[in-house]
Amino acid sequence: MGVATGSFLLFAASQVATPGPANMALLTTGARYGLRAAMPFVLGVVAGKQLIIWPIGLGLMGLAETVPWVFEGLKWVSAAYICWLAWRVANLRLAPGEASGKAPGFWAGLLVHPLNPKAWAMITAGFTAFVSPGTPALQATATIAICLCICQLVFHPIWTWGGDRIAARVAGTPAERYLMGTLAALTVASVLFVLFGGGTA
Repeated sequence: MGVATGSFLLFAASQVATPGPANMALLTTGARYGLRAAMPFVLGVVAGKQLIIWPIGLGLMGLAETVPWVFEGLKWVSAAYICWLAWRVANLRLAPGEASGKAPGFWAGLLVHPLNPKAWAMITAGFTAFVSPGTPALQATATIAICLCICQLVFHPIWTWGGDRIAARVAGTPAERYLMGTLAALTVASVLFVLFGGGTA
């Protein structure tokens, strides 16, 4: 009994580190506001995944079988929310060191993963593929939660910092407008890919 922790860490890293709606939102937010200002949003995204892990670990995913329309609706709410984040950032210009505009905060980040049904699916796959039958629910859930938290604390700031570094090169140049539009378009594209083609959360 137990969790295949090493294998799950590799799986989790492959999911958390790859492009998806959450990482595109982090990249775009970092580009607009910088890593430091975006950190509450980053921490909200990290914490938000815990709101999925624990209910799944404690067996509440049975709800998906009894009221599937809730999860179908959740998928479209998720898409609308992340597209709204993209629109918000795309319509702002880069302004390093300037106080105009306020970065999305912890609570905005907290909603990213709970509203993302792909994140639910990835975590469910983690429980079914890497947890041995008979493992106590608390042990399995805590292990999955810690592994994913570690991966998020490593990779989410990297995505946000990447946006920050890109922005530092183009702020105030003609390329600035195109950068923000491109990042917003990539965010929307990642949402559409998740909705219709699969992909990571």
